[in-house]
Amino acid sequence: MASTRNINTPGNYALEQRQYKENQQYNLYKNSQYGEAWSTRLPGNGLLPGQLPRDKLSYNPVQIESFLFGINSTNLVKPEPCLVPELAKLETVNIYENKPTLMPLPLVIERNRPFPCP
Repeated sequence: MASTRNINTPGNYALEQRQYKENQQYNLYKNSQYGEAWSTRLPGNGLLPGQLPRDKLSYNPVQIESFLFGINSTNLVKPEPCLVPELAKLETVNIYENKPTLMPLPLVIERNRPFPCP
């Protein structure tokens, strides 16, 4: 017997395939909410830290992580060479500028001040 439901029509099939493709594009887009930032910087004055991808802090994050977990540290056949981390230099982003603290010159601290009586 032939199917009479709308889910088996060519139009609905094309619509489903388009929906799958758009969902995949939305989730796998490099700068989406699941990806990385447009320009990665460290938080400065007035900002809280957010998610930071591992490849933005250094240029060899996998080797650093393997070294910290001790992977291949007991290999006696071919010992692992010393790790040289290649750290990346990130700029900071500030919302406001810190102004220098102004202190009166000369600073006089009075001693033996009378206690105020009610």
